Amino acid sequence: MITVQVDLQERSYPIYIGSGLLDQGHLLVKHIVGPEVMVVTNETVAPLYLETLLKGLKDYRCAQVILPDGEQYKTLEVLGQIFDGLLKAPFSRRCTVIALGGGVIGDMAGFAAACYQRGVAYIQVPTTLLAQVDSSVGGKTAVNHPRGKNMIGAFYQPRCVLADTDTLNTLDERQLRAGVAEVIKYGLIRDAEFFAWLEEHISELLARNPLALAQAIEWSCHNKAEVVAADERESGIRAILNLGHTFGHAIETGLGYGTWLHGEAVAVGMAMAADLSRRLGWLSTPEVKRVLNLLEQAGLPRHAPREIDKARFMELMAVDKKVIDGHLRLVLLKQLGQATVTGDFRPELLEATIEDCR
Repeated sequence: MITVQVDLQERSYPIYIGSGLLDQGHLLVKHIVGPEVMVVTNETVAPLYLETLLKGLKDYRCAQVILPDGEQYKTLEVLGQIFDGLLKAPFSRRCTVIALGGGVIGDMAGFAAACYQRGVAYIQVPTTLLAQVDSSVGGKTAVNHPRGKNMIGAFYQPRCVLADTDTLNTLDERQLRAGVAEVIKYGLIRDAEFFAWLEEHISELLARNPLALAQAIEWSCHNKAEVVAADERESGIRAILNLGHTFGHAIETGLGYGTWLHGEAVAVGMAMAADLSRRLGWLSTPEVKRVLNLLEQAGLPRHAPREIDKARFMELMAVDKKVIDGHLRLVLLKQLGQATVTGDFRPELLEATIEDCR
């Protein structure tokens, strides 16, 4: 087992990474507050892992909420089912919420924990690659709104993250590749050595080589933990973690939540960010080709859907949390391994990128 620490003073917590961790209930027990545990999961994950998780929690009064599976259910309405379960139990302020599932479950359970009785403890048990390397770490919780993705939420840190790499064995191929997109992101934004490693080992990740997966997850979590520790509430450097996300969120919202997976949309967003960075003179054409080649090797899309025209794309991008005083800012690349947040680009360059990358 590997442990990566997220250093946030009194809110610090460990990320446990390894095989067979769901069978090691003691890892969770030491982070549980009070005698009550609410497990939030979905219809896909529950038959696979809920029983194993509950075996390690026999000394607690447990209940579970099983939600439908899919980004289209990441709504305030479905969030209410978690509150219904907590109140029906009924559970006190000394309960602990455990999120067992992918990014949607992690976001919703975390947001519910932040709100229930003004805040109760919660733990992340991510079961997808995307959740293990990104969404479970850092305390961002949210639900979607028809006008924008993740626009209703809170910063709320878990007590721990338990990433059992064995759960990736039941992950379908499309979900695995979507997770790889977020892994690639870390190499692009701040770790050129990791990006080069991924170019050499991408086939091993896709083949689910246990050592390659564990190394990629650890490397990704180290990168995210360092950024979060430096800027917990995204007032500065943490925004670089959103490379490709402004473009990607526009795709997800424009097509309808759940049509594309989040990682697929982010992959296209990273390709578009690389293209705009080239137009600004920051990336060379060969560097952009390296980005596109790695996305292609990972089996990820590189072109935005033509169903969203340029005007609609620009409109959707304007609904972004990095917009300040009506001015759009984007995460772009000064070079491979160095990201920056900037609004200093001519609108016609952005429009050219949107047009040429569709």
